[in-house]
Formats: sequence, C-alpha cells, structure tokens
Amino acid sequence: MKIDGTPFRTIWRDAAGVVQVIDQRWLPHELRIVPLHSRNDFAVAIRDMWVRGAPLIGATAAWGVAMQMADDPSDASLAETWDVLHETRPTAINLRWALDEMRRVLAPLPPAERAAAAAKRAAEICDEDVEINRQIGLHGLEIIRQIAARKPGQPVNILTHCNAGWLATVDWGTATSPIYHAHEAGIPVHVFVDETRPRNQGAQLTAWELNSHGIPHSLIVDNAGGHLMQHGEVDMVIVGTDRTTARGDVCNKIGTYLKALAARANGVPFYVALPSPTIDFRVKDGVREIPIEERNGAEVTLVQGRAADGTIQSVQISPDGTTARNPAFDVTPAELVTGLLTERGLCPATEAGMEAMFGDLKRAMLG
Repeated sequence: MKIDGTPFRTIWRDAAGVVQVIDQRWLPHELRIVPLHSRNDFAVAIRDMWVRGAPLIGATAAWGVAMQMADDPSDASLAETWDVLHETRPTAINLRWALDEMRRVLAPLPPAERAAAAAKRAAEICDEDVEINRQIGLHGLEIIRQIAARKPGQPVNILTHCNAGWLATVDWGTATSPIYHAHEAGIPVHVFVDETRPRNQGAQLTAWELNSHGIPHSLIVDNAGGHLMQHGEVDMVIVGTDRTTARGDVCNKIGTYLKALAARANGVPFYVALPSPTIDFRVKDGVREIPIEERNGAEVTLVQGRAADGTIQSVQISPDGTTARNPAFDVTPAELVTGLLTERGLCPATEAGMEAMFGDLKRAMLG
C-alpha cells in the first residue's frame, strides 16, 4: 500500500541485505523505519510490538531465523532461535507456523546451505502473505458489491475492530483488503473504526491507513458499535484473527467477542478475514484451549499520544495504586461468525466447512 504516494511493505530486506521494518509504536504521529540485525532485535520487535498482527509476526520471525542462520547456521542455533522467537507472543499461531516452516526447510540441509535457503524461504513467506491477502480482498469485494447493489448511491458502512490492515500483514491487510479493493473498484464505502483500547490500534493504525489511502472513515469509541448497529448504521462487520480453530472459533483482539454479540443481536453480518496460516487444526474449543496473552497493565493505565508541544508522551489515566488486568485477546465462538473470508473463498465457520476447504492443510498439520 502507499504512504504519501510511495508504495511500502511493512517488512523488507534492503539492497545491503538488512531487514527493515516500520516501528509501529510511533504511528500515527511519526513514521520510523528501523533496521533489525540480531536475533534479539527480532525478538524485541515482536514482543514489544514494533511489529504486530499475526501475519506480520510470522513474517518477522521468518526473517529472524534467516538473519540468525547468516550468523550461525548450526543445529543448536536453529533450535535455540525457534525457542527464543516462539516465546515472544503466545497467542498468534502464525508465529509458530512460520518458525515450523523455516525449521522444516532448513533442518535437512547442511549448515553451509542454510543461510541462502533461509533468506529465500523468508522472502517467499512474505510474498505468499501478500497474495493471500489480495485474494481475501477479492472474495470480500463480492460481498461488499452485493450490499452496495441493495443501497444504490449510498456508501456501504463497515465496522472493524483493532487493526487488521496492511500494517498487520506484509501488505493489503486481511479485514481491510476487501475495503481497499472496493474503494479501488469505485464502490463507495465508509468505515467505522473502533479505537480499540488499550493500545488504540484502531485509532492509531487503522485510521492512519485509511486516511493515507483516502477512504472515508469515522473513529468511534469501542462501546459505540452496538448503538450504531441498533440504529441500522452498520451494514457489515469485518475483523481479523490471530488464531482460528478447527471448528471456526476466532481468537482476535480483546473486544471482538462483544462486537460479534452485538452484530448477532441486530442482524448484522459478522465476517472474519482468515488467512490459512492462521488456522490451528490442533485446537477445537477456542475458549478453553487457546492461551490468552496477558500483557502489562501499564498499557491500560497509560495512554500514548502527541502533546501540544509536538512530543509523543505517555500519560497516566488511573489513580496511583490502581492495578489493571490486560488480556490481549478474546475468543468469538463459531456460531456468531457469519463466514470466514479466506484466500480460497468464503468458508462456513463450522468444522465441516473448515474440513471441506482446508482438509489438505489439516492433514499436513496433524500428519
């Protein structure tokens, strides 16, 4: 996608062979591009959310393995790198998928061949992510087109939660890809952007993306979505996912479950944009089996923003001594999901639907 007319990806290797990423902690007020050199750099970037979003986390981990293989391609280094990077974020399955894929490719090779093979596979994983997200967008475009046909001359109003845009992937995004495709097809769209506390990815990232691309949008507080649905102002909801189970339960940014409940109560279709590497066929019951990351309570008690003097600051919004709980994700049961938008098409959020569309991936994962 573009920033001020210039095409960007979220992660790339430059001409000197150095991996560069957009450090998203400073958006929307400052665009910082930073190099990642060591395995520790990649671990910190993932853990401290310089990069975030399940597909981008996986791509970053793949490049982390590749850079480590250039330094030390031994068996011990490969095993240790898998462990170090895997422990950075426990919920998003793309992280483990990418690490397993890199290990699958590299483990049979002699150490002398691993650096080149690792760089090649990491680059392929990034390119594959871009194409997956492009296809999700094309399938989602057809749903938006159908809604637009029922309300000629009026915009299709789409509500989204968190950031599942191109900043959460290598390019295009998942939940935003249908929106970008619709906009480019000349279909009028308007996006309600949840602020998405506590880290405000909607306010800071999704709104920045849409604004940069010229897509009409309105920022809303997290609790406004149900009200808008009650009054018929939302035509559809599209969210992303960090892990989806074998039966279609969806684990996504905290607050997604409440949006799904409101959508069901008001007859609003609730779609999840699902790239296939985010499916975990080892898990069936998402509520009971997916580990939910608990992050530092300071993300709840502090808010970052730009002060009047132009500096980026964090301010405390709670009393001294107040503790905070900070679960980063929740699980939306499959029965609340209208459909899963995948690169292969629209998939029912059922075990049978997942088996029919992705049985080959299930067999590859489970053996």
